Amino acid sequence: MDILFIGGTKFVGLHTVKKALANGHNVTLFNRGETNPDIFPELEKLTGDRDGKLDALKGRKWDCVVDTCGYFPRIVKQSAELLKDAVGQYIFISTISVYNEEGVETLDEGSELLTIEDETIEEINGETYGPLKVLCEKAIVDVYKDRALIIRPGLIIGPDDPTDRFTHWPRRMSEGGKVLCPDLPDQPTQFIDVRDLADFTIKMAEKKAAGIYNATGPDYEILLNDFFTTCHKLCGEKADLIWVADKFLQKQDVAPYMDIPLWVSGDTKPYTIMRTDCRRAISQGLKFRPLEETIGDTMAWHKTRPEEIDYRCGLKPDKEKEIIAKWEVKKDK
Repeated sequence: MDILFIGGTKFVGLHTVKKALANGHNVTLFNRGETNPDIFPELEKLTGDRDGKLDALKGRKWDCVVDTCGYFPRIVKQSAELLKDAVGQYIFISTISVYNEEGVETLDEGSELLTIEDETIEEINGETYGPLKVLCEKAIVDVYKDRALIIRPGLIIGPDDPTDRFTHWPRRMSEGGKVLCPDLPDQPTQFIDVRDLADFTIKMAEKKAAGIYNATGPDYEILLNDFFTTCHKLCGEKADLIWVADKFLQKQDVAPYMDIPLWVSGDTKPYTIMRTDCRRAISQGLKFRPLEETIGDTMAWHKTRPEEIDYRCGLKPDKEKEIIAKWEVKKDK
């Protein structure tokens, strides 16, 4: 197959390109040439900008396009319309954040989607990210109809993850000392290794599949506390896990999911976003590697990073020590 990637040089795009090449496909990259410009020197690279500078794509044809970096519907619509007669299939990597979680316990592909009053806004934050992705999906489906494939992953993890949301835990436990862990024994958690997402994406491209598929995992329920103990077993020989009550953490001026990655405050039960139904994708071949493999490979990658990193997620060391000290005083009273 001849596959065009919009993006293709960072995290999700990078690993999906690798999988396409491993499966013997011909790959062309279209991007601004600013992120990892030296990667994949053997590939054809078309330089441009998806916002109004698409000339490099004109007059060409591919079997499909994989779009891993669409955030604003106005911009996504441009590539969708320009490529309408140039590709057979448009694959868009979206997100499970498109769903309205209010009043439901689980999410599937037919669940209610988020809306936004101002559909022209072009600012990404916690309130706009999901609704704008909904509009991006719509822009593609309006053009491609039954040639559109929408994949909605959950939290994407693994090597090359720039967010630190998953990497925080094996990294922090490998450092040793007292590690703050929110004590929520009934909180499920979901995520997907970027390589498993890439495998599924290329598999669906090869099938010329269409429709909407949730893609997160694993294919069994994993509780947050079990995830912590698995990280501890693999990476935390010198770490002492300090289990801190959810109610206590809520009073410590810390942000769920950012200051304490993967923690979703108990007040948000029933943890709807962490109970996303992916059976449709699993029936089409979505598979998940063992959690231990993802943790090990993520740590191996992390060790290649520079020593000085301004981590994007996780408590600062002084803040973590402060909360643990307060908790230990309270717990002993």
